[in-house]
Amino acid sequence: MTVREVLERREHGFLSEHAAFSDQSRGRVRPEPPQPGEVRTCYQRDTDRIVHSKAFRRLTHKTQVFLQPEGDHYRTRLTHTLEVSRIARTITRGLGLNEDLTEAIAMGHDLGHTPFGHAGEAALSEALGAPFRHNEQSLRVVDTLENGGKGLNLTYEVRMGILGHTGDRIPETWEGQVVRRSDQIAYVNHDIDDAIRAGILTDGDIPREISAVLGGSHRERINTLVCDAIAFTQESGRVGLSPAVDQALKELRAFMFQRVYRNPVAKGEESKAKLMLQRLYQFYCDHPERLPGDLTPQLRLEGIPRTVCDYIAGMTDKYAVDKYTEIFIPSGWQVRG
Repeated sequence: MTVREVLERREHGFLSEHAAFSDQSRGRVRPEPPQPGEVRTCYQRDTDRIVHSKAFRRLTHKTQVFLQPEGDHYRTRLTHTLEVSRIARTITRGLGLNEDLTEAIAMGHDLGHTPFGHAGEAALSEALGAPFRHNEQSLRVVDTLENGGKGLNLTYEVRMGILGHTGDRIPETWEGQVVRRSDQIAYVNHDIDDAIRAGILTDGDIPREISAVLGGSHRERINTLVCDAIAFTQESGRVGLSPAVDQALKELRAFMFQRVYRNPVAKGEESKAKLMLQRLYQFYCDHPERLPGDLTPQLRLEGIPRTVCDYIAGMTDKYAVDKYTEIFIPSGWQVRG
């Protein structure tokens, strides 16, 4: 047997009956026969394809909550992705699920995020006249936009886990549902940490009734939520949190919307970011010849609005600012001697 076959057989020996087994995947849109001597399962291959993609590398320079913060320790989309992956893998291991599938979903779940976080989503929604949803764009990235328009050809389970990490669609696999819950756990807690670093919050600002359930520190809250997710899922037979802990998390999220996500200190520059992206969108719609040449095939197939939307959604914060400056800000006149 190949190493891959040994790993697939091993999964059946120690994973839970609720796990998504690698050798039972529903497969890829374009079938790919196993390579001779293959050592990776299908989900391991998907993780590698995502991590080696251009969209994954761009997450380093995309906003999480704070727009271009002055400091090295604030989260970006990439660090958020890594934190989600770690939380999800811990829960997955505790439940005896497939960690390789969980990791692939977690690594790919935010590939479709715009520059400037949710401000970018709002800008493109207004420009398009239709909702721009980053989970749908993440699926579009792995299905269509990466690899020169060929996509990454991921497995069904990973693709649906990426699509279902937020929104109305719930992933069929427990691993996908774990990532969905882990995303919530990660962003609320690390956004608290960043808000404290920014001087917007202190640990003492968290309402006492929430701290009494979840804990009074970052470490305690994460530990409570992870342990509760494992215990509740084992007892109930469905992925989730116990009612008391789930309610406390919802109240903590509502608190964060009130104190941080709508805070003018954290969000004061968002109106500028939205206007910038909307002006870029309109400019490229009016001047499609200014788009990169490698987008020409997509322009012919999908038209200007969709191509411009994909181009802007894929920008990093810095790249968007640089393109705006190049197009709209006059350059200094230099005298040639």
